[in-house]
Parts: sequence; structure tokens; C-alpha cells
Amino acid sequence: MAKIGVEQSLTDVQQALEAKGHQVVQLQQEQDAADCDCCVITGQDENMMGIQDTITQGSVISAQGLNADQICEQVESKINQANQ
Repeated sequence: MAKIGVEQSLTDVQQALEAKGHQVVQLQQEQDAADCDCCVITGQDENMMGIQDTITQGSVISAQGLNADQICEQVESKINQANQ
């Protein structure tokens, strides 16, 4: 399955993705996202300084306003799009 990077505070999302068979890594430093197929962030500090350095080629999903099931659906949708 896919390798998904998840911010530390999103433990419910991490557990839901692991239950679906994905390999989940916690995003503690920028380089943790480098080889992930997709990353899930809280969205709280998204692009605060306007810097847009590309760390990963995978999709980045903001968890803000979404529950774990909705995030899992978005992750799987993005992964399926990338594999087509």
C-alpha cells in the first residue's frame, strides 16, 4: 500500500489509515515527507510565511474541518489518481 505522512496530532487519522493497510509515518521534520505518496497536515500552520518549497511530489491534504473517514477517502482518491 501507499506510504502516508501524518502530522503527530492526528492520531485518529493515523489509526484509520493503518486499519486500511497503509504504511503511516509521523511528520516530525520536513524531510519525513520526502518519500511519502501523500501527506495529511492539520492545516493550522499551512504556508504561514508564504514560502512554497516543494518537499514531496505526493499530494498534501489539509485535515482542517474533516473527520478521519473523510480524510481517508481523500487520501485513497489522491493515490488512485496518481496510479492511473
